[in-house]
Amino acid sequence: MSVKYGKFEMPQNISLDEASATATFARFIAEPFERGFGHTVGNSMRRMMLSSLEAPAIISVRIEGIPHEYMAIEGISEDMTNIILNFKGALLRKLPMDDTPYAREARILTHVLEVTREDLDKHKGQYNVTLGDIIQDGTFEIINPELHLFTITKPMRRQIDLRVAIGRGYVPSERHVVRDKTADEILIDAAFSPVRLVNYYVENTRVGQDTDFDRLIIEVTTDGRISPTEAISFAAQIGVKHFEVFNKIKSFLLSFDEGLGEGDTDQDEMMEKLSLRIDEIELSVRSTNCLSGANIETIAELVSIPERKMLEFRNFGKKSLNEIKAKLSEMGLHLGMDLARYGITADNAKEKIRLFHEEKKGRKELSKVEE
Repeated sequence: MSVKYGKFEMPQNISLDEASATATFARFIAEPFERGFGHTVGNSMRRMMLSSLEAPAIISVRIEGIPHEYMAIEGISEDMTNIILNFKGALLRKLPMDDTPYAREARILTHVLEVTREDLDKHKGQYNVTLGDIIQDGTFEIINPELHLFTITKPMRRQIDLRVAIGRGYVPSERHVVRDKTADEILIDAAFSPVRLVNYYVENTRVGQDTDFDRLIIEVTTDGRISPTEAISFAAQIGVKHFEVFNKIKSFLLSFDEGLGEGDTDQDEMMEKLSLRIDEIELSVRSTNCLSGANIETIAELVSIPERKMLEFRNFGKKSLNEIKAKLSEMGLHLGMDLARYGITADNAKEKIRLFHEEKKGRKELSKVEE
């Protein structure tokens, strides 16, 4: 037996602003939410991305012949304290898969660094050692191989051991648990969190004639150890995992009114918007001519195009783009919309709108006959 609840407006898809996306930054847009749920979901996602995602980090460093971090090293410009600080900036990527044995166990990466007189002469007496010089076994992908670690000024040969673990958050050196630690192994603070910044914004959006629904915009910046898309996906799965326990205490099963009776009306209303011609929405002459030159005739064709592709059109600039975005926003639409629920794609938009007009015309003629 279930309890019937009213309909909740919920996003069917989440869109990515491709124009601003990079390897470490992305802006995601989800709409519509019921009023207030934009903040509920946005704040939860932000907290989980900043606190709960995992990535590899170096937790200890051992350099042959160096017993502790408070000393200078003959033949190296930097002292050990500065070298440790440089190692903290290392960015390593590895996604531990289920089918890989011991995927999450800490690993020791060993490298014998040998710098000869010839190497020094080639570099004018100062050999710059980078992270890519030290980590070469292929276990981890190095995001910043050019990271400077130290500068060698005399020929030398030393073994360097790095212990790399996977964790979450920020863990100070005294909290690392290392069972087989050697006397000259130096533990260091580890910043496991791969997400540097998360911002979210909530704006009003339209559903039918109502404009008090929420549009959620989440901006994610990572350090490269995971992508923004991976970050938002992992955070969502962590959230669902934590809600599972509360789902066990059902006194009644809820069923939700999906508004099926109004579905046709909502779809017709959206199709009416999408079927509008470009010259019917009061754009400037310049913007209208640019779209006409690109063979874009209807709103359906326009909103199917990602924002980044708009600027590729001839004579199309930022001013025209901003004007179009503002006009679409007034209509409750935006560039790069997923219109799959209406059976519309960028490739078939013209044909779908033509068929919609024909069906609409047919319904009018049938109505006149019946009258």
